[in-house]
Amino acid sequence: MPRKSFVPGAALVAAAALAVGLASCTDGSGPDGSGADAKDGGAASSNPAAEPGRYQTLPEACGLPSRSAIRGMLPGDGQPLSSAEADKVYGGQADITYDTDRRVGCRWTRESTAGTRHIGLDIQRVVSYDGAVSDDDKAQGIYEDKELAAKIPSGAGSPPPAASSPSAPKDEDSSPKGKDKGTGPVPNGASDPKGKAPSGSPSPTSDPSTEPSGSTAPRVLDGLADAAFLNDKLVTADSGVHRDVTVVFRTSNVIVTLTYDQWSTDKTMLPESQELQDKARSLAGDLADSLSE
Repeated sequence: MPRKSFVPGAALVAAAALAVGLASCTDGSGPDGSGADAKDGGAASSNPAAEPGRYQTLPEACGLPSRSAIRGMLPGDGQPLSSAEADKVYGGQADITYDTDRRVGCRWTRESTAGTRHIGLDIQRVVSYDGAVSDDDKAQGIYEDKELAAKIPSGAGSPPPAASSPSAPKDEDSSPKGKDKGTGPVPNGASDPKGKAPSGSPSPTSDPSTEPSGSTAPRVLDGLADAAFLNDKLVTADSGVHRDVTVVFRTSNVIVTLTYDQWSTDKTMLPESQELQDKARSLAGDLADSLSE
């Protein structure tokens, strides 16, 4: 089959048409005359895009809290833990998420004669796809919805938090001297020294409907990140009683939800608000500091 002949004139016409089209795209005007997507904040946009949030990625959730803080929040019965047991208890169980740059989480659990304690950590990075709304503003809206759903009273905030992190019970530490700050494995062969029984056991009461009041009532928290609140609920059920303490805070475009609860099968033994709140508030402060580094 003979090849088609090349037609220079036709090629020149096509090239000229292409050049005109490209010129209209570069300096042209769209329907609104801007010539660019306003969300992109381009030079031709009359409304530059809102500022992105500080955080573009998220840390590994199980490794964010210090191991000593987790030990202090999960006291046992004074029995030593092996290295493998300590790794399982204090290392945490990561949540399954499909985009670790947008959401991560971790869970810790420990049982004792005083009741089972759970710690939950959820970290969400908020991204606004509206060029007129910044990531921080979008995150603030989500935070306010959470505060409203929790029915946190408006007004004065909380008293100053404790100055230090929860101390680790000496009998629970299977790492040397209990000074490790991460969640890495405990060296093989390390064991827990025996010590005193854990503190912070629930106090007996005949009124299972007791709710926090005064300084322990649900409230806005002052001095924690950009915005924060604490909620405290006592729940009774056929299987027992549990107190759930939740701290939610926002730092730039990241929202952190920390849950800390204690279960008791004896309904006359109520978990104390003050101890649970102090430890949850202290850990929340550590997390906010770690995120801001």
